[in-house]
Amino acid sequence: MFARVGQLTKHLSRPFPNYTHTPAAASRSLIMSSSAAADDRGKRMIHTAGCIIIGDEVLGGKTVDTNSAHFAKYCFLLGMQLKRVEVIGDDEAEIGEAAKRMSEKYDFVVTSGGIGPTHDDITYESIAKAFNLPLKLHDDALRRMKALSKPHPSQKNFSWDVPSPALDAKLRMVKLPIDESRDEKGQVLFVDESLWVPISVVNGNIHILPGIPRLFTQLLDGLKPLLVPRLENPEGKGVYRILFSTPMAESEVAGYLTKLAREVEAKGVKVGSYPRWGRKRNSVTLVGKDKGYMESLVPQIEKGVDGVRVEKEEDADESEGEE
Repeated sequence: MFARVGQLTKHLSRPFPNYTHTPAAASRSLIMSSSAAADDRGKRMIHTAGCIIIGDEVLGGKTVDTNSAHFAKYCFLLGMQLKRVEVIGDDEAEIGEAAKRMSEKYDFVVTSGGIGPTHDDITYESIAKAFNLPLKLHDDALRRMKALSKPHPSQKNFSWDVPSPALDAKLRMVKLPIDESRDEKGQVLFVDESLWVPISVVNGNIHILPGIPRLFTQLLDGLKPLLVPRLENPEGKGVYRILFSTPMAESEVAGYLTKLAREVEAKGVKVGSYPRWGRKRNSVTLVGKDKGYMESLVPQIEKGVDGVRVEKEEDADESEGEE
């Protein structure tokens, strides 16, 4: 017993470990690890994509979202698999949560909306908060804004040099989330010289875009040359679609298409069937990356659905006397 007491006394007499600096050291290590992960996300191959549409006006029906449809076509043409589209309101917590979740899950993420000059444009600050980043006034973005944007006709007395609510509102649009532990070059992209609007890139793979459709599409087009080298097919032509028109009801061809889908699954090809309400003909599609294999299936599918290959769904309508 006395021996055990002696051991306990000896143990307790040792100096306690110094934990004073452990949290700071751990924090620095975490920051370095997070920065390295973000750098990796910004360089690795792109296979999957996600899209976040932000705005109360979309959820309220005031604005019709066309950006997600454009982005879906964009991903298809480049061979990226769009896995998810979410529409959320102007809510800081929801924007941050969606951005973090999609950034972890998908290779390439875009957001649309919420980066204007008004109080409800909170995308930058919401994503910055989610990733513990400061918002910094970006000098180059401001310089471009001054050079390329013009004051609204109602702002006759506006000056870039005189403090005003209008100036504060404009500056909101060039205060961007910046990870100061990483090179700033890859975090702010200017992909179109005719636009002052930057693409803010957070965590290596979240690309924050405006909700205005013209700007959204123009910036995506400008971003394409930076994405193509990271695609499976360096020419950005990774996915093909072959379309068939059939006069048969979906229920009539369902058995054949189910069997076909099983046969082509191993080749990464998907079979789709789409009714065309109010029309006499329906559509069947093949989607995949093995163009040669897909082309070889055309004769048997035309026979199996008693249809023809077409470029557009309506191409075979005239032969059926449809308007």
